[in-house]
Amino acid sequence: MTESEIEREAESGAPTIPADDAAHLLIVDDDRRIRDLLQRYLSREGYRVTLAGNAEEANAALKNLSFDLIVLDVMMPGENGFDFAARLRTDTSDRGRVPILMLTAKAETDDRIAGFENGIDDFLAKPFEPRELLLRIGSILRRAQPPAPPTQITHVYFGGFTFDLHRGDLRRGEEVIRLTERERDMLRLLAAKPGETVSRELLAGPGAAGNERTVDVQVNRLRHKIERDPANPLYLQTVRGAGYRLLIDR
Repeated sequence: MTESEIEREAESGAPTIPADDAAHLLIVDDDRRIRDLLQRYLSREGYRVTLAGNAEEANAALKNLSFDLIVLDVMMPGENGFDFAARLRTDTSDRGRVPILMLTAKAETDDRIAGFENGIDDFLAKPFEPRELLLRIGSILRRAQPPAPPTQITHVYFGGFTFDLHRGDLRRGEEVIRLTERERDMLRLLAAKPGETVSRELLAGPGAAGNERTVDVQVNRLRHKIERDPANPLYLQTVRGAGYRLLIDR
């Protein structure tokens, strides 16, 4: 998406004032013109928007405000987007769980995999269409607040771990195990049907991350968090040619 395309979309239609309970987005980009245009465009679409020109400004905003999604540029002066995301994911407060949509000219597979390993929830390669940006934002926000699983199961227990399906909390004793939003969603799907095979397609979900290689990467990350020997998993098992299943103790 070029600046002129953003501007046309931002100027079209009547200005709107987002509702107080509208999703709150943090836009982090060092290009002031792009920030301002995205703010006008996304505000017109009903979102509350806060702007930051770099990682330092984003950190200050995160300390003072609550956000539902971060739209993050990769190339910025100082700390880049990948490093910012990796550091944010080490935060044990709610800030560390805010979903991230990364805007990047780096569309190569290795870059996307590296981003997902650092906790990015989705990518959107530049240039992009304004409508696609809206669809990806909506998709991430829906995934971040999934409905309660249609099951009577509220907790599952495996290998000394407890997973709360409704809260999305994974604990080993009293220790809280950090999960990315995608890892949490995948574990919910697996735990809702313990012992049953869940397809890669369902685990992938919508968006750019929805491919088999990405699912395998996320499963491998989960195994390193819950398995004593990730190379020989006891609980998160591969069903060859079909998907994965979670075996539980009770």
